[in-house]
Amino acid sequence: MQQFLSRFIVFVFISSLFSCTKEPIKITPNEYHLLVDKLTEVMIHDIFSPPVASRIYAYPNIAAYQVLNTENGAYHSLENQLNGLKKIPSISLDKNTNKQLAALIAYLDVAKEVVFSKEKIIVFRDSLYKDWAYKNNTEFTASKKYALVVSKPILDWMHKDMYKETRTMPAFNVYSNDASRWQPTPPAYMQGIEPNWSKIRTFVLDSAAQFKPIPPPKFSMEKGTAFHTELMDLYNLTNEIIKKGNDSEELAIAQFWDCNPFVVVNKGHFMFASKKITPGAHWIGICKIAAKKTNSNFEKTVFAYTKTSIAIADGFISCWDEKYRSNLIRPETLINKYMDEDWYPLLQTPPFPEYTSGHSVVSGAAAEVLTDIFGDNFAFDDTTEIPYGLPTRSFTSFRNAAKEAAISRIYGGIHYNAAVENGLTQGINIGNFVIEKLDF
Repeated sequence: MQQFLSRFIVFVFISSLFSCTKEPIKITPNEYHLLVDKLTEVMIHDIFSPPVASRIYAYPNIAAYQVLNTENGAYHSLENQLNGLKKIPSISLDKNTNKQLAALIAYLDVAKEVVFSKEKIIVFRDSLYKDWAYKNNTEFTASKKYALVVSKPILDWMHKDMYKETRTMPAFNVYSNDASRWQPTPPAYMQGIEPNWSKIRTFVLDSAAQFKPIPPPKFSMEKGTAFHTELMDLYNLTNEIIKKGNDSEELAIAQFWDCNPFVVVNKGHFMFASKKITPGAHWIGICKIAAKKTNSNFEKTVFAYTKTSIAIADGFISCWDEKYRSNLIRPETLINKYMDEDWYPLLQTPPFPEYTSGHSVVSGAAAEVLTDIFGDNFAFDDTTEIPYGLPTRSFTSFRNAAKEAAISRIYGGIHYNAAVENGLTQGINIGNFVIEKLDF
């Protein structure tokens, strides 16, 4: 009898170990930051252009946001608010569904579809899947089911944004007798990138041309004209910066906001690309800094990334619409041809037309949205460029950071003043439109 009782106790104890309910999987904002960082890492590896990179950020964030807010979330659904995004099929939430975990799963499901190196996201995803399943497989399974129900219509919507169609549209024709027309610049003399980006479906804007900026000063190499004066101002300013040497504050600003994934390096007979983040990625990094500084919860963190990425994406569509409309020649081409064949800009000239400044546009848009989320006079230390060997810069507000990002293009010798000033205004208008139009 005693032996039977002992065996029974052991049996009950072992059974209780297998039948006991596991603890819920705890998700923090850090898990979401980790996913965004991973996507940035893959984007850098794949060398996506600035406009394409902005698209890559937008869709995974929207998917995660929708998982949290399609069914009675802390914020409002974006269904019927973003262009073309219709009602997402409802699903009865399993009692074991963890919506924060589901948001991570949806982000990964979309992220793997927007990059070239899909396998890098999949390997990363599978390692997380294994960990979550080990912690609580019931909760993981229910959350995954819900996530994929939401992410599928997001992917279907994404595939209708004209991106695939623009991959096969004609390349940009650089041959022209028009002296004002953009020409490829050294050292790689690349063709103009994404000449058809204005065809991409906007997220919030009524059209790519909704915030069409005023035209640039009329091209003229005659002294005293507005255009020639801007060109001379840039030439003289960059020469003064060069004289100051490597300790120049203007040089430090130019380098900090360079964000050019197309930098080509020549070494002997070899030419290769130096990989960096894009302007949009820099502002996504600032969003992360702000969310962490304010100890934003998971829902607000996803909201901040989503709103910021939408503003950046529409900013690039608007800017590229103007770039290939005005099709303005870069300072480097004119200075080398007419003034100083040995001059070169402090930053490498990006491979697309000059007007307006892309960094100015997206910085203005992102700064307005981030100010709306986190408040004006939000002081922060920008550590985004540390991985690329550049020191921290401190700002008293997002708007001040945007102004510095804009002026950096003049310091770098790659934009005229009009492109910077009008580009910043263009971006501010876009950011405010996103704020006014979307009901989060």
